Amino acid sequence: MSSAAKHAHESVLLKEAIEALNIKSGGLYVDGTFGRGGHSRAILEGLGDKGRLVVIDKDPEAIQSASDLVTLDDRVSLIHGSYADMGTKLKNNGIQEVDGVLLDLGVSSPQIDSAARGFSFMEDGPLDMRMNTEQTMTAASWLNSASETEIARVLKEYGEERFVGRIARVIVETRQEKAITTTAELAALVARIVPKKEKNKHPATRTFQAIRVLVNQELDDLKRFLGSIKSILKISGRLVVISFNSLEDRIVKQFIRLQHKGEPDQLLDLPIQTEKFISVFKPIGKIIRPSAEEVEVNYRSRSAVMRVAERLR
Repeated sequence: MSSAAKHAHESVLLKEAIEALNIKSGGLYVDGTFGRGGHSRAILEGLGDKGRLVVIDKDPEAIQSASDLVTLDDRVSLIHGSYADMGTKLKNNGIQEVDGVLLDLGVSSPQIDSAARGFSFMEDGPLDMRMNTEQTMTAASWLNSASETEIARVLKEYGEERFVGRIARVIVETRQEKAITTTAELAALVARIVPKKEKNKHPATRTFQAIRVLVNQELDDLKRFLGSIKSILKISGRLVVISFNSLEDRIVKQFIRLQHKGEPDQLLDLPIQTEKFISVFKPIGKIIRPSAEEVEVNYRSRSAVMRVAERLR
């Protein structure tokens, strides 16, 4: 069994993502969200001896896993940090442009499955939610210090939660008696408050998503990365992004649409004219979702959406 096959259960849209990258044997590629390396191993199978792969992750546990791959394969180099800083980090490592970048956004299965990481309401654990465990702010530290207004804003903006006022108010009332420190406490609190239950969705799903997105600056990281992707990709290079919620996908969709419509020529002291807009990226194909067979094998893949773009100029 190939290495890609052994790790396929960890990697959503594995075959589709690798095909979308359009891998060249001697190319240089970046897996900006290594996780446990399923996509990276599949990329390596498409590379020849002269091909190279850079893997990036902010999670120290993922970096430890990636270190094992680096030891086994000298085509791989490793960077600890956020993919949002990819351009700077690549240049610091002597890399100017690459042939393709893959992002598999959201929380990895190992992070979800570890109760100690505090991402899931399915098992009780500390209210942590940090992807980078070296950062200071945790979900608990934020939740127990933020104002009621700020909590409501975050739940609405990052979780698209409908009952933000009720949830924020009860969180503040509850922590006045005792700090909220575990996933079970927060999940139970939200479950008591949310009056309308969504089919096949825990009442605390949106709240957990919102807090996690805030703690890890997930949307800000995505926007910063997209702002620099033109300087990272070679012409004809591919960008492949797998998203798991509508907020992320909306940002990617809007970015590709804007870049496909074009950006103005940088002509100093001249007014922008619509006819001077030139496309920088083009979308490749339509959005791709997991097949029914993949969802059956990996239920967590059900919300995945993949978008692909290619740099034109």
